[in-house]
Amino acid sequence: MPEYKWPDANDRDLIGKRISRLDGPVKVTGTAKYAFDINRPGMLFTRTVYCPHAHARITKLDTSEAAKMPGVKAVRIIQNVGTEIQWALDEIVAIAATSEDAAEDAVRAVKVEYEVLPHFVNGEAGEKAPQAKAAQQNVVGDPNGAKAAAAVTSKGYYGIPTISHCCMEAHGQVCEWTDEQHLEAWCTTQSVAGLPAQFAEGTGIPAANVRTHCEYMGGGFGSKFSVDRWGVECAKLAKDAKAPVKWMLEREPELTIAGDRPSAYAEIEVGASQDGTITYWSSKSWGSGGPGGSGSPPMPYVIQPANRRHQHISVPTHMASARAWRAPNHPQACFLTMSAIDDLAAALKMDPLDFFMKNAAITQRAAVYQEELQKGAELIEWKKKWRPRGQNGPGPVKRGLGVSMHTWGGLGHNSNCEVSIFPDGSVEAKLASQDLGTGTRTVIAIVLAETLGLPLNAVKVSIGDSSFPPSGASGGSTTVGGVSASTRRAAQLALEQLLVKVAPDLGVPPEQLEAEKGTIRVKGNPTKSMPWKQAAARVGMTPLTAKGANPGAGKLIDQGVGGIQMAEVSVDTETGIVKMEKMVAVQDCGLIIDLKTAESQCYGALIMGICYALTEEKIIDPVTGRMLNANMEFYKLAGIGDIGELVVHMMTGPEYDKRGVIGLGEPPVISPGAAISNAVANAIGVRVPHLPLTPDRVLAALEKGGMS
Repeated sequence: MPEYKWPDANDRDLIGKRISRLDGPVKVTGTAKYAFDINRPGMLFTRTVYCPHAHARITKLDTSEAAKMPGVKAVRIIQNVGTEIQWALDEIVAIAATSEDAAEDAVRAVKVEYEVLPHFVNGEAGEKAPQAKAAQQNVVGDPNGAKAAAAVTSKGYYGIPTISHCCMEAHGQVCEWTDEQHLEAWCTTQSVAGLPAQFAEGTGIPAANVRTHCEYMGGGFGSKFSVDRWGVECAKLAKDAKAPVKWMLEREPELTIAGDRPSAYAEIEVGASQDGTITYWSSKSWGSGGPGGSGSPPMPYVIQPANRRHQHISVPTHMASARAWRAPNHPQACFLTMSAIDDLAAALKMDPLDFFMKNAAITQRAAVYQEELQKGAELIEWKKKWRPRGQNGPGPVKRGLGVSMHTWGGLGHNSNCEVSIFPDGSVEAKLASQDLGTGTRTVIAIVLAETLGLPLNAVKVSIGDSSFPPSGASGGSTTVGGVSASTRRAAQLALEQLLVKVAPDLGVPPEQLEAEKGTIRVKGNPTKSMPWKQAAARVGMTPLTAKGANPGAGKLIDQGVGGIQMAEVSVDTETGIVKMEKMVAVQDCGLIIDLKTAESQCYGALIMGICYALTEEKIIDPVTGRMLNANMEFYKLAGIGDIGELVVHMMTGPEYDKRGVIGLGEPPVISPGAAISNAVANAIGVRVPHLPLTPDRVLAALEKGGMS
């Protein structure tokens, strides 16, 4: 058996380099096929009757006229008379027709009547909300004694709202039955291998009879693990109509019901000794993610004072259920915690950089955070630019700096990979993974080519098909660890078999051979070698195939990362407009497979973070329970002119490399809200307690704080 490990730094030709995405050309030329682009022969189109009320009971439903409309081929009653609806835009009836217009006409012909019931949508209500559920207090140490002994305490209220996932590619799929018991589906999904069982459960056929595809997808961020009701009903419509059916959500239901990040609000009191060591923490948080309320953010976040207490109140609301959103609960916990800690630094009249550096000692990765804070301070010129709150110069435009820290796990998921070496020298890796746009294909190709000593263009990666060996869903920053480890093991096993076949020709035992630079050669003697294609011909008529898995032998992956971010902003105190000047992200993630796509993950996360810090919010009308900004005009996202300068620094080197691969998708999106909020507080001298930092909230905070 080979020794499963990553090559040493001086033996890497591809790993750790900046390599462009392999699927870049097909995406920029428009030839990449997404679920929406799939058009099967005779395909039908779906439109849906949605409930307009946040809470109601169906009292009458008549689809007879709709069924008679021209072009209508199938009508599915999803929820019938007597059903109690728990959120606005829940699906009632789905119609498949020969065109979108025909389906829309039929939807208007459906007659539905409701008994409208009382609804509740205010997740900020906390304990005052109906059916609010308070968790037991979690207490460590002696918070009361620590509060009494603290030299300085600070108390504040902070809030972060519900936001929508806002995937550029809406949820949906195309379903086609190849016969009465076999279903094929082209889906936008984060779980190619996981969908067949879900389709099977919903349609009553064996999971082995379902094949799912996802070649490319336009964002998921945690919202696309499930086949969802619309997936199962799409399959049923296709069976009823005896034709392929496409069902992609329109933008309004996409933003309203296809997944939110829960809100979080908190009252926090924190205290420190005179030297700046945080000794006391007390917090009560609350928030909502729909009918199930919300889970508790992990507070206090990252920094763990010896004496602390926390309680969370879950607030059920009549809104569609929340879904995992890129680091579930961490952006909320980070914003709440780091805002309170920054306010304590201000109360102590300490530079927040010094304050965070000191209190990094009470984190789980003190040395890493301190190194990252020093690097971030250098990149943003903290010591040159920072001024205490309220001392940022004359004139209406004030500049400020803010800092935040975050953490994540990122352990690779279960993954299986099959590597084949063909007699003509071509190589292919197959696994039922998916590329959410993060560069998964490229990572797999780099590992495969590196292991076999080949250039990238000599290997093929096949993913996005459930008929391939199963690999885990892309969530929790688990994909790169899972697929790189399974691919490495499969490739090493395949190479070992090839070396056995080639060894007699080179006159040495297989263990004395290596694959390097397109050859099989004797270790230490590059002149004694065989070209790759000549070596591959030794496999005979049948391709040589090996399978690798994660978990498996050898240390290839790890978990647990830390990162820091710093923000520089300017704030116009007359208009309340916050402008991003610069964002710096310093992040570790163990061994980096592709430095370019790793940096890209951080750039994308910073952009997402700037969006939720400055503009992004799901606005719900308390009277109707409907989302008021469920479109791309009023669901505000930052534009290119709103981003400012972005600087990313990845922590690399032997101490990081030896840990193995760790996932990166989530950690860098955690800190932007906190870092930007702290920068605004530094600029204007008062805390804007609620994200997003819109002009009206900035001006309200200034008025309340008394700053002109």
